[in-house]
Amino acid sequence: MRRITRIATVGVMSAALALSVTACGESSTSSGASSDSKADTTAIAYDIGGRGDQSFNDAAYAGLARAEKELGVKGTEAEPSDGEADADKVQRLTALARAGNNPVIGVGFSYAPAIKKVAPKFPKITFGIIDDASVTGDNVANIVFNEEQGSYLAGVAAAKVTKTKKVGFIGGVETPLIKKFEAGFVQGVTDTDSSVKVVPQYLTQPPNFDGFSKPDLGKAAAQGQLDKGADVIYSAAGLAGSGAIEAVSKAGKWNIGVDSDQYAQEGLAAYKESILTSATKDVEDSVFNLIKSVKDDKPESGEVRYGLDKDGVGLATSNAAFTKMTDVIAAVDKAKKEIIDGKITVRTAP
Repeated sequence: MRRITRIATVGVMSAALALSVTACGESSTSSGASSDSKADTTAIAYDIGGRGDQSFNDAAYAGLARAEKELGVKGTEAEPSDGEADADKVQRLTALARAGNNPVIGVGFSYAPAIKKVAPKFPKITFGIIDDASVTGDNVANIVFNEEQGSYLAGVAAAKVTKTKKVGFIGGVETPLIKKFEAGFVQGVTDTDSSVKVVPQYLTQPPNFDGFSKPDLGKAAAQGQLDKGADVIYSAAGLAGSGAIEAVSKAGKWNIGVDSDQYAQEGLAAYKESILTSATKDVEDSVFNLIKSVKDDKPESGEVRYGLDKDGVGLATSNAAFTKMTDVIAAVDKAKKEIIDGKITVRTAP
């Protein structure tokens, strides 16, 4: 797999970028050459934090790696630059498309403005965007999730295991997407035990997105919540969440991870026993499915939604300590069924 580090920076010409996304020793293709591509080569452009965040981006990478293994495609990865503008993302996606990749997948809602500009210029290439449904087009697949549903289940678990009757929520950046996580979590907690208090905290406000990339911010926030008595903390903060997980683990309290099964993440192995469960999003399958649809010449387009009914979101059960909590598992299973059956409607905003 070809991994490109920070291929788009301000002032770099698109032509030069087209060269930078190819493997060593290969030459780039023209924009016209990309029109017949059917997922023989495919690319993902990472969100803030990049690969190695042990969460959202790594889940997308797992889908690409699986496609390489099972479908025989060649994958290219492109990393974000710190503090980059939309123009950088436009250059990055343009370069990936000109290099013949199909599909080209933007990991995260921050790619919406760039895909809106770039997708119409490459009508025979499918552009995928994860966590955004605002940008539409015949060649755009909007991969979205019912994050609030998985977060509700996380809230049920938190309410059942807390001993202090106080639990924390850490959001990386206060955006509508992350507020879905908060809303579901708070509702799950209060529906399960109204005496449990939820302490929410956001690390940064837009346009500052450091809350998704700075572990020290997550660590400090978690410590503050621990000091206030929280004994279960749910972090939806990308790479910054790893700092929160470290602080909670060292305090001997419970973490709830996000997006990926963080108990199983190699980079968090030192803290895994503190990760009770994770509210997962099946980003891996969504990336794989999009790549396969293009390779099969039946490209996905429009909204592609993953919820509890399709196991697109849920709670991880890798930690044996969690699965042994039979009363907690029973409460989570009951809530899952009631959400799927329509007996519980989970809010998408606090």
